[in-house]
Amino acid sequence: KGVAVFFAVGAVSGTVLSLELGLLWPTFMEHAGPIIGLPFSWEGTAFFIEAIALGLFLYGWDRLPEWVHFASGVVVGVSGVASGVLVVAANAWMNSPRGFRWVDGHAVDVDPVLAMFNDAWASQALHMVLAAFVATCFAVAGVHAYRLLRVPTSQFHQRALRISMLLGSVCALLQPLSGDFSAKDVAKRQPAKLAAMEAHYHTSRRAPLLLGGLPDDETQTVRYGIELPALLSVLAFADPDAEVAGLDRVPRDQWPKTAVCHAAFQIMVGCGSALMALGAWFLFLHVRRRKEPFSRLFLRVVTLFGPLGFIAVEAGWTVTEVGRQPWIIYGVLRTKDALTPMPGLVWPLLSMLVVYALLVFVTIVVLSRLVQATERSLALDGALPTETADA
Repeated sequence: KGVAVFFAVGAVSGTVLSLELGLLWPTFMEHAGPIIGLPFSWEGTAFFIEAIALGLFLYGWDRLPEWVHFASGVVVGVSGVASGVLVVAANAWMNSPRGFRWVDGHAVDVDPVLAMFNDAWASQALHMVLAAFVATCFAVAGVHAYRLLRVPTSQFHQRALRISMLLGSVCALLQPLSGDFSAKDVAKRQPAKLAAMEAHYHTSRRAPLLLGGLPDDETQTVRYGIELPALLSVLAFADPDAEVAGLDRVPRDQWPKTAVCHAAFQIMVGCGSALMALGAWFLFLHVRRRKEPFSRLFLRVVTLFGPLGFIAVEAGWTVTEVGRQPWIIYGVLRTKDALTPMPGLVWPLLSMLVVYALLVFVTIVVLSRLVQATERSLALDGALPTETADA
């Protein structure tokens, strides 16, 4: 039922997104539409398959043979992942445009397949799919850990916590590998983005990796940061003596917002590292004490860390989008040239904010009622104490 709620909210919010693409970015859609329309159309197909399979899964619970019902659930998952990969492929094209020639301000010789399978799609899709699983699994685990703090004997919450933590922990430990793949790809294709992520102002060999710090574009210095010698060269090129291009190689009017990009990158890495450590802790406990209940300390940490995955996702997309600026199509079309000239954009912005705020409110209310109904049902079945359901 929770999946159904999120699916419905996703359908509504996706409709708003498609409206805004045409409303706010007409010049971008004029040029990009014929080139990256293919992954968007396939994404629509994946979405409809997901919707059909989800309908079978929800309404065929006690009506379909078990293997058919299970297969429909698998289709929901596979088509959902495929939908995400296809959308990311379109965004990857904005970071690594291919499949056309730009002549006199227009795209010619368009190849939609080459555009879809651009140089950035594999690294971005892998990193985002893993991030989506990490964020969702740890958020789900946080909910069940919170309930276990109140009802420690619940087998329902114990099993749900183990399932979500097991998948989330494996993905969290794989995430740094995909991050390394992405970093090397960005170093080759978008050196300005890498330089902004690390507040790397001056081209150098044995470039240090920066932890924390406050970048200052005016003085081209970083205050309060901790430098780890040669690690940026290793991260970017797997060679401690490699030269890493700094922002001094980029025209000043093409610099991304260094402070925003660097801060978002630090937040993403920090959250990911915390979840990776939590995942390692869980796997250790899972192997050593598979059947024993979790300690209250562990449950408190899982509850506290529950939102970190989604914070990391938002921070990561901030790095991706801010780091590409001032380009909407990297090296081809500037963001300011793709924006609509329509005045009064504050009003559609406010209306969209109202729509999304309403969606958030409705989602919270519906999910809260679903959780309460589930706990009452478990209490009636004897899986939870009756006073818990009443509370």
